[in-house]
Amino acid sequence: MRAFKTALVALTLATPLRAEVAIQEVVSPKGITAWLVEEHSIPFTAIEIWFKGGARLDEPGKRGAINLMAGLLEEGAAGLNAQEFATAREELSASFGYTVFDDTLVVSARFLTENQDEAIELLRTSLLEPDFNPDAIERVRGQVESIIRSNEKSPNDIASETLNRMAWGDHPYATPRVGTLETVAGITRDDLIKAKANTLTLDRIYVGAVGDISPEKLGEVIDTLLGSLPEVGPDLPEQAVYGLPKGGETVVPFDTPQSVALFAHEGIARDDPDFFPAYVLNQVLGGSGLGSTLMDEVREKRGLTYGVSSFLAPRDQGALIMGQVASANERIGEAIAVIRDVWADMAENGVTEQQLENAKTFLTGAYPLRFDGNGTIAEIMVGMQAEDLPIDYIATRNDKVNAVTMEDIKRVAKRILRPDDLHFVVVGEPVGVGLGQ
Repeated sequence: MRAFKTALVALTLATPLRAEVAIQEVVSPKGITAWLVEEHSIPFTAIEIWFKGGARLDEPGKRGAINLMAGLLEEGAAGLNAQEFATAREELSASFGYTVFDDTLVVSARFLTENQDEAIELLRTSLLEPDFNPDAIERVRGQVESIIRSNEKSPNDIASETLNRMAWGDHPYATPRVGTLETVAGITRDDLIKAKANTLTLDRIYVGAVGDISPEKLGEVIDTLLGSLPEVGPDLPEQAVYGLPKGGETVVPFDTPQSVALFAHEGIARDDPDFFPAYVLNQVLGGSGLGSTLMDEVREKRGLTYGVSSFLAPRDQGALIMGQVASANERIGEAIAVIRDVWADMAENGVTEQQLENAKTFLTGAYPLRFDGNGTIAEIMVGMQAEDLPIDYIATRNDKVNAVTMEDIKRVAKRILRPDDLHFVVVGEPVGVGLGQ
């Protein structure tokens, strides 16, 4: 097992860094569209498949069913039990992954050219013929329940679950995609079959492939893998309705010397015309690196934390702009006050010319470093399709960053930074915080 993983990692890292990626669109004989980057220097291919919908498609009262179903796809298929399936995969030096997010179910495959057909056939059985064996169901159910119990003791997870519940009300975004102990305990084999039928469908599918494979062969591969899936899945849930209280703090008591805080208000959608200025603005506010305004004010000048950050969180059916910080119980109140002041100042005054240029330099310089392997590039390509970005987006993305002006930043800062709306969820024993909530 370790040997084949090492081989795949070595092949991935052997791929040179590429800032320019030649993407071609491929349509399979059965009409499935994929984006492909041919790279024949190494006999290895990575395929990423996204099924939009993800954990949002859990049936009422069955929260966690899609997550549990995905965890079972590799636990036995087409008559092979879990151990036999794992052995067959290892003998092919292939790697398969199945991951559920709020908006997508992701299938990741890595395989050598010499084993391509056999690896694709094995992956096909997991997608089309999973056994959902009762022993495997109970084993994976136990693993999920262990994760849920662990999350219940994690301040970070408690903060995240509290904020999501308050922000999204009755929408699936409000509850953990792994489910609860009660819902997971009630999931049956029939629920898992239904979850698979609802999620793995052709109407919301996106495919990216990078490696030693021709367009013609990729068309055959994706038809073999996906051509027999149901054409259409159920409707998605209604748009999420944002509901965080305006301002203030919500405190969740937790016995710990250091409080954890998440802060948020309604954000900006990925397809909003102001998304790029907002992206650059956030880099100045609390984005990557030590040079952000929040890091400077909260950590460097006052020593209130080891780290503070902000980020845009645009989901398909609701968006937040949010951040996180941790500090000693006695000092978290001061950290919150500083964050509010920074938020208000940037909303009112925007950023300086130097801050804008530094943000552009960082964002454009870091972008090519993302293309560090076949698998990563496949992930980026499939994400571009899911976000309805053009096929030349990689070549034009830095131009969009560089085109952001001071006027853009000032306008967008006033629009999206709402200091009066910023709500904090604090988990710990904070001193003097949340007295009004």
